[in-house]
Amino acid sequence: MDMDSLFNFIDTFNGETHGTTDYYKETIYIVKDGEFFTPLSYLKKKVEGFDEDLLLKQGYIYDSLELIGDERFSSWYEKQFSRKLKRSHAKKTLFLHLPDNKMIFDAIETVNKSYETLRSQKILFNGKKLPVQLGEWYAKCIFGLMQKKSTSQRGFDFYIGEKRVEVKVHWGDHTSPKGVKVRKSLVDLSDYVVVIYLARNLMIREVCFLDSDFVMRKFSGKGHTVFLKDSDIVSYFFSKSSKHGDKVANANALMKYALPNLAMNLAESFGNQ
Repeated sequence: MDMDSLFNFIDTFNGETHGTTDYYKETIYIVKDGEFFTPLSYLKKKVEGFDEDLLLKQGYIYDSLELIGDERFSSWYEKQFSRKLKRSHAKKTLFLHLPDNKMIFDAIETVNKSYETLRSQKILFNGKKLPVQLGEWYAKCIFGLMQKKSTSQRGFDFYIGEKRVEVKVHWGDHTSPKGVKVRKSLVDLSDYVVVIYLARNLMIREVCFLDSDFVMRKFSGKGHTVFLKDSDIVSYFFSKSSKHGDKVANANALMKYALPNLAMNLAESFGNQ
């Protein structure tokens, strides 16, 4: 797929209005420069060899309009299609866009330095929220996850296609002997379980991708919680196994945000992707 052709057709689409077409029904839009939106179905028709997976491989990620909000899109939609964006449609709308990875990488370094200062001054003791959200963002980038509004009260769920993914984030240079805690009910509702292990400096120290059926079979003890101990799942760590390497949509993101030791271990499997 020629990216110049893709961008040219995005410009072409945005160069005129489309109020007489059915493109207003589209739920996935490719975004250029943060302000030019184009329906996925239009680009599939126009761009020769269009490949959604290639965009993911090059660093594009899915984001939900419901999650991130975007007043610019609402205005664009109304101008393009001569109709208001309905709330019901907005809930289903996804963007496929390219984040500024250099800016993000620099910000992570800055945040890490700030965390170290606050920890040394005994101000910060619990940094759960930022690491969890950052780890989920890593998972979105690496596996090309779609994030959709949950039908329950949980907020947003992750998907690979139609398969639901439970994402857990562990922050720390070492895992607790008890393992990573996961609610059994959420595993049961999912097809896959992804664990992103973040080092204290907020970089990825390990990744584990598991089939939910395997987790339920192996860890289906009493209680409502599953504990994923390193010793039980180490053979599924990305540093040890390429079993689920085919699930990686963007190997560059995995290598970019991995600790050096992990990146070296992954180089043979993902270095040429």
